[in-house]
Amino acid sequence: MNVLVNPPRRLESYVYGRWVPGTKDGTALFDASTGVPVATIDSTGVDFAASLAYGRDKVGPGLRRMSFHERAAMLKALGQALMERKEEFYALSSATGATKSDSWIDIDGGIGTLLAYASKGRRELPNTRVLVDGEVEPLSRDGTFAARHILSPLQGVAIHINAFNFPVWGMLEKLAPTLLAGMPAIVKPASQTAYLTELIVRRMVETGLLPEGAVQLVCGSVGDLLDHVEGQDAVTFTGSAWTGRKLKTHPAIIENSVRFTMEADSLNASVLGLDAAPGTEEFDLFVKEVSREMTAKAGQKCTAIRRVIAPRAYCDALVSALGERLGKTALGNAADENVRMGPLASLAQRDEVRARIRELLADAEIVAGDPDNPRIVSGDAEAGAFLNPVLLYCDKPWQARAVHDVEAFGPVSTVMPYDSAEEAVDLARRGKGSLVSSVFTNDPAFAEEVVLGMAPFHGRVLIGNRVSAKTSTGHGSPLPGLVHGGPGRAGGGEELGGIRGVKHYMQRTAVQGSPTLLSAVTGRWVPDAEVRRDEEHPFRKSLAELRIGDQLMTGARKVTLEDIEHFANFTGDTFYAHMDEDAAKANPFFDGRVAHGYLIVSFAAGLFVDPAPGPVLANYGVDNLRFLTPVNPGDTLQVQLTCKEINPRIGAEHGEVRWDCRVTNQDAATVAQYDVLTMVAKTRSPGQGAD
Repeated sequence: MNVLVNPPRRLESYVYGRWVPGTKDGTALFDASTGVPVATIDSTGVDFAASLAYGRDKVGPGLRRMSFHERAAMLKALGQALMERKEEFYALSSATGATKSDSWIDIDGGIGTLLAYASKGRRELPNTRVLVDGEVEPLSRDGTFAARHILSPLQGVAIHINAFNFPVWGMLEKLAPTLLAGMPAIVKPASQTAYLTELIVRRMVETGLLPEGAVQLVCGSVGDLLDHVEGQDAVTFTGSAWTGRKLKTHPAIIENSVRFTMEADSLNASVLGLDAAPGTEEFDLFVKEVSREMTAKAGQKCTAIRRVIAPRAYCDALVSALGERLGKTALGNAADENVRMGPLASLAQRDEVRARIRELLADAEIVAGDPDNPRIVSGDAEAGAFLNPVLLYCDKPWQARAVHDVEAFGPVSTVMPYDSAEEAVDLARRGKGSLVSSVFTNDPAFAEEVVLGMAPFHGRVLIGNRVSAKTSTGHGSPLPGLVHGGPGRAGGGEELGGIRGVKHYMQRTAVQGSPTLLSAVTGRWVPDAEVRRDEEHPFRKSLAELRIGDQLMTGARKVTLEDIEHFANFTGDTFYAHMDEDAAKANPFFDGRVAHGYLIVSFAAGLFVDPAPGPVLANYGVDNLRFLTPVNPGDTLQVQLTCKEINPRIGAEHGEVRWDCRVTNQDAATVAQYDVLTMVAKTRSPGQGAD
């Protein structure tokens, strides 16, 4: 049930390490279902310049001293702590108009994103403070001068200005990559639902898991905050295009070239395939998806389906099916377990949606729902921001403008007909850039034409059909590993996308110099850098003893024709180039029978592996394997194995080591090049030599 706050709670901002109440009475915030006051909000008294300076000078250096794995572990612990407290968040979430299923999207979805980034940080990033981007760029013939790109955290503060519709997910999906990158943040939630964001931040601070001030919170106006941004800061914005453009052109943002990411209006489209006639599984899936996207969060999703594009011959059946399904949607108090759809976030938001519907009526007619007379099963029809789902139909979308220009940010969609795949693509493009589109079809040719036609205008495209129906995450669900953003009207920004999202808060720098100094800067050995060879085999060294550049030069092994034939018969790989002299000579790449590539790799392992039990625990992979020079019978192989990168694991007794493996022949030509990946103990066990 709703959390009744009597008197309304006075929201506070968390800045420069303490909670600061506003100095004025503040603006009242109301329960979206009942109109009961929940909180008041005001940010007067906050020193925004001091908040930014605190983040840059006091918080940032400590975050940057942590490695990616340490920050990932911090995110994991924070996510787990928030998950333990989520019932408290659910209780307050209903006041925003969110049903339990809506709250799951926001709360569990937000915490899940935090945990997903924690996992990605541990699995996909090294245990370092700098990222290497791309391969070494040789800049001299003699190997004395080279370059490498690195990514390092920006040394400012990320300011996240968020929308009202997702007070939890909207914050956490931005904080996860920001904190993983090593950058502190200031969060400014939209006022309508800021009371839920404030509660989450309070609980985050109470855990003590974050460095003090790593996340600051502004409840209320941002005042002169943007006047003080500098070139190392970043600003993200989610909301209306008009507000976004105003912020993007702020003098300080322009003058200092501050990174600005915007997610704005999005007239997302969903296309019903020509093959998806009434009675097909795809038609039924389409009806369910459009209905779900119209009613989840009362249509207050930046990814919701606004334009429903269907074959003209199927439109009557589609309108009928949607109208019937939407008519059964139980609208009422979000805290009521029997309610399927809650109210909009505020009365002002309901007035806004009604005004947009009136604009859409210039091109379309209402075929289901009455925007002015809500039918509810619970709640207060006068004080609550209720609006039944409204479906419109535009018969001539080619001549229309409003349906392609106006977004009613609520449970509102417009059906429009098309006659060919080309027309469907054209209609989708008329949204001028969207976060997401979808196509429901079981026809590969139709899917190819429509998806490739729509892709340049969208940040994400979902294909729905009978095969993926049970596992699909749906049209409107942004996922941590996929980019969230879109071109044109959608703002031109990009968030999430796995580690791509982390890099938005880092600076890419090209570093040039000698290979040895490049290795020192990047923490990864590069060819022609200094090496260390000693009598002890590098596989006998624990992680504590091993150093970047430790190298083994093995003895040599001759490859015989008998070796090649034995390998072929033993493995079953009797490809003609290994077995037929004449056929091999006819191949433009060979001058006779050649050794198998995997025979070369096997012989190389035999040359460099130390057989005794020791710090090396396992070989868990090979990366970037390339065969560069054919090996013929009579050739001699030798291996140069160099410690390339060391990644200790937090909370484990081992780490990963990447070895550069170069196999050469008797002429010093490189035969094969690849990385060997091993797990190595942090210390030697008894019997493995001196500690």
